[in-house]
Order: sequence, then structure tokens, then C-alpha cells
Amino acid sequence: MTRWPGIVLVLSGVILFGAPAPSLAKTEIHFWHAMGGQLGETVNELVKQFNQSQPEYEVKALNKGTYPEVLTAAIAAYRQKNPPHIVQVFDVGTQTMLLSGAIYPIFQLMKEQEIPINWGDLIKPVTGYYSRDGNLYSMPFNSSSPILYYNRDAFKKAGLADKPPATWKEVGEVSKKVVAAGAAKCGFTTSWPSWTMLENTFPWHDQPFATNANGYTGLDTKLLINGEFGVKHIGQLAAWQKEGIYSYGGRMGQPDPKFINGDCAMLIQSSAVIGNFKRTLKFEWGTGQLPHWGAPYKRQNTVVGGATLWVMRGQKASDYKGVAQVMKFIAEPHQQTWWHVTTGYLPITQTAIKNLEASLHFKKNPEQWTALSQLQAKPTANSLGHRLGNFVQIREAIEGEMEHIFAGKKTAKQGLDDAVAKGNEILKEFAAANTQ
Repeated sequence: MTRWPGIVLVLSGVILFGAPAPSLAKTEIHFWHAMGGQLGETVNELVKQFNQSQPEYEVKALNKGTYPEVLTAAIAAYRQKNPPHIVQVFDVGTQTMLLSGAIYPIFQLMKEQEIPINWGDLIKPVTGYYSRDGNLYSMPFNSSSPILYYNRDAFKKAGLADKPPATWKEVGEVSKKVVAAGAAKCGFTTSWPSWTMLENTFPWHDQPFATNANGYTGLDTKLLINGEFGVKHIGQLAAWQKEGIYSYGGRMGQPDPKFINGDCAMLIQSSAVIGNFKRTLKFEWGTGQLPHWGAPYKRQNTVVGGATLWVMRGQKASDYKGVAQVMKFIAEPHQQTWWHVTTGYLPITQTAIKNLEASLHFKKNPEQWTALSQLQAKPTANSLGHRLGNFVQIREAIEGEMEHIFAGKKTAKQGLDDAVAKGNEILKEFAAANTQ
């Protein structure tokens, strides 16, 4: 019995002096995004790489649904004084975020946190879209551009050359041949119809999408998609739909299965699906630039789509050092190269592009150069991008009218006129709510 006190003391010594000291808790950085499936897994891997690269901060990534749902949730959380540190917002939410009062501009964040970043290394077609007065307001993240995908096996079966059609006239001719040969049920389909067929097709042809330089120079903006060019383009799609060589498949990525399953020989979709297509498609495929109508229209540049990372106000001041470290990490050439190769999204820095060229990446993977090749021209006022308030609702109105046109319920002119009327009303309401 006399030995118990000694044993207790020895055990106490083990407890007091032998146990490792607890590690200091990391500061959590909350990041809301809209990436699911393979892209969501890639986001998680990127976050893991950052968390393992330093001991102070831990990013907690959370999928909050679709792009519109993430935008809505972020603004609501800010108003409830419980925002995430970082939120992924798609391109059409740019004007809404700029005027929300909820954001901490990225250029200001990096300056105040004294974390250097070479802004001049970021490619201009990307930074131009998300800048105001020459300053970048959000960090480009998953940048993409719409391109044409074609089924090389179907082309071969139809006796066609193994190359993508470069013009819309060729798209129609090729589509008729693959359908006639029984190589596919339809010639082509289009995902994200407003983004691919209007929001990018207009700047690709150097045509104005809206007044005020597509919304960059004022809020009293009106849509211009119902002019001669818009009616010509959408009218031709409607004619091909009636012929059975174009197949409208829905909004966002809903049409993709028509191409994946071999029903349609071609698909116009974001360059962001390259990574997934490489892993899943069961047939040989290739890519080409977004088709062009040719003369008299100038070939200009497409507009960068995808999303950027916005820093939200309302967090502890001490947290923003970590947020700035996350942004610096994402912009580094190594991460940019890895992100591009893994997903198909565009590298956003000249250094990353040069590194990829030096490694012959684009020669080995020409499909990953296609989107970048569409961004080589210096943007004009018509092709810098679109800065429209409540653009999410405007896109919904446009796509609703496109569906009426493709269903034969309205002519191209009638449908686009109605889309403009609805869109202009949305723009008017936004301007009234944001004009002091």
C-alpha cells in the first residue's frame, strides 16, 4: 500500500511532462464554391496543397450549389454578418459583386497585407473583365472559353476530313453529312446557350452586345442582341433545328450527354470540360475554335467565362493575411500549370503559359491550346466582356426566349425582341437601385 503514492507521482510525471504539447490551432479560411464532380475533387486537392504548404492557415472548402445559388448565398450571408472569407462567383455576377458593398478588392487586399504579386503577369483578356479603373477586383480562378468539340470517329464514318469546321457555313454542311451518313443522329448541340451563342459569338465577331461598351461605361444600359447579326445567327440555328441537324438540349451543361453518348457529332461547350472528357469519352475526339461567320465580320476574341474568387468583407482583420496568402498561392505558376493540365481551365499568367510551351505541353495536347488561341487579339470595346447588373436574370430571360425560337413558337426577331424588352427592364431596375 505504501507504494501507491509513488506510483501516482510517477504517472503524474508522465502525464505532466511526457505528453506532447498541443499544437497551435490554425486560423480557418472559409471558401464557398460551385464545383462538383471531378472539378470539385480538383478544388479539394488544390485546397489540400495550400493547407500542407504552410502551418498557420487551413482553408475549409464548401460546395454551396450552383453558380447562382452560391452568389445568392454569399450576399445573404454578408447581410446576416456571417460571410465566408472567399466566394467563387461566375462571370455574370461581376457587376452585382462590384456594387454590392460586400467585397474587399483583391488589389487592395494584397497591397494592405504587403504581399507582392506581379499583376502584369496576368493575361489581359482575363484581368480586363474583372478590373475597374485599371485595378483587379477579384482573383481569376477557373477561367474558360467556349470551343467546339467534334467526334473524330463520327467524322471518319461520314467520310469527312479529320478537322473541325471553322465557319458556321461549314458547321451546317458537316452536320448534314454526318446525319445523312448515319454517323450521328444530329450534327451539333450547344451548352450554356446564351453564353456560347450570344455572349461569346457577338464579341467573336466584334459586335456590340449592349450599349455603354457592353455596360462598362454606365448603368443606363440596353441590350443590342436583336439587331441584324443576332437575328441572322439565331435564325440560322432555328432553321437547322427545324431541319434536324441542330439539336437544342437545354441550359447549362444539360446538352452534354448528346455528345458524350454519340448522338450529336459536335458540341459547343466550355474548355473546362476537357479534363473530364479526357477521362470519360469512349471515342476519339478533337477541338476547334468557336465557329465564325466570316466576312464581312471581323474575327476578334471570345470572352473569358468561368468564375473568379471574391474576398468578402466582414471577417476578423487578422484573417485577411491568410486570405491574401491563399490568393498568392493560387496565382503562382506551379499551381496555375497544375490547374490547367488537370481541368482544362485557362492558365491566367504569362509565366505559366511560357512554362507550358517550353515543356511542349500544347503540342502534345493541342486541345488545351484551342481556348487560348481565341484570346490572342487585343480586346475591343465590343469584346472586353459584359458588365451588366443582374446578369443572371438577364441570361435566364434570354434563354427562355431562345427556347421559344427553337421550339418554333416565335421567329428569331420576335424572340430576340422579347428577350431585349425583358432584359432592358431588368437593367433599368438594377440601375435605379444602384444610382445615388
